[in-house]
This record gives sequence, C-alpha cells and structure tokens, in this order.
Amino acid sequence: MASKAPRKVEFDLHDFLGKVGSGRTIATYRARQPIFAQGDAADSVFFIQKGRVKVTVISEHGKEAVVAILSKNEFFGEGSMAGQKRRMATATAMTECEVMRIEKHAVVHALHSAPSFADIFVKHLLSRTLRVEEDLVDQLFNSSEKRLARCLLLLANFGKEGLPEPIIANVSQEMLAEMIGTTRSRVSFFMNRFRKLGLISYNGKIEVHSSLLNLVLHEQPQIKI
Repeated sequence: MASKAPRKVEFDLHDFLGKVGSGRTIATYRARQPIFAQGDAADSVFFIQKGRVKVTVISEHGKEAVVAILSKNEFFGEGSMAGQKRRMATATAMTECEVMRIEKHAVVHALHSAPSFADIFVKHLLSRTLRVEEDLVDQLFNSSEKRLARCLLLLANFGKEGLPEPIIANVSQEMLAEMIGTTRSRVSFFMNRFRKLGLISYNGKIEVHSSLLNLVLHEQPQIKI
C-alpha cells in the first residue's frame, strides 16, 4: 500500500503578523515614543497592529518634515529590504501603539516560502509607490486647500479597506502644514473655512465628514500623456 504524501501545512498570515516567533517581536510604544531614529541601522521591517505612527525626516540644517502618517495594518521601514543600511527617517508613535518588528532574514524567508505573505507585502509596496506618485501630483497641480482636504481624508482612512475612522487625534495644524507644504496660518484659514461649510468638525480633535470628498473630487486636474 502506497504511503500517503505528507500533508502540506498552510501558511497562516494572521498568525504570522499577530504573534511573536522566529525573528518577530511585538512591542508597545507610548505616544511620542520613538520606534527608530534617522541614522539607525536598517535591519528590520515593522507592522502596525494598533495605533498611528508618524514618519519624519530632518535636514542637515535641522528642519523637520512629516512625510507620512501610518495606521493599523501598514508596514514601514521596508527600505531595509532594498539594501538600505541606515534609516532615512524617524518613526514615532503618535498614539499608544502595538508594533511588530520583523527581522530582515524573517521577511526574506516568508517572501520565499509563503505566497500569501509575499502577495500582501507586494501589494503594500505597490500602494506605497502609488501614494508617493499621488502626493507628487497633488503638490504639482492642486491648491493648498485641496491638498489639505486630501490629507485629512487620508488620515481618516477614506478610500481604504474597511470603514473610515473620521476622528483624527494628535494631529496639529503645524503637522498638517508640514505634510502639505504650506504655512500654519494657511492651514488655520482653510480649517476654519471647512468647519463653516460643515465639511469637518474641529474642537481639539478633527472629525472629517464624507462631504469633504466633494472638494477633492471636484475639478480634478487632467494630466495628458
């Protein structure tokens, strides 16, 4: 009687990204606590299980700029997989965060042995690339008012899978100004305008209404190739 072939063990993506294991650790960070700093060794990738993370860069002259605000189920620090030796940015917890650190060798092993992990990681890289392209188009073609509206919608998770999270906490007007490339006074002016039009509610925390989408979708720039 022929022996049965060994049963193939399916890769459990939820288990891999949710539990500690070989090359994987989970840490909790307080609000404003750094996760890694610009110039640190780039030897791992991070996955957000809870909370929000701010990514910033500092110029040679000490000027800081916010380049991304990330939330649950997003990777960051993936530059280490492309040969980056040192971190090009600083990642800081904006709220209490639970973050998984995956060492580079563990990511490489999962990419080769688990198609489901490879699929989600490649989708993340592609969506991040598209986001960078959209940000560039936004800076080149849209007014600062529309850039602010788009930024608020992204922070509230409009357009992402799952339901939006319209309440945005711990995001100052200075931070918004850095993200869209304008001044705090302009952000304050537009925020007050959005509030008067009923597009947002703003009292310490920002509540984004779906009607703000109309401002972004109306008269989108036409790019000819």
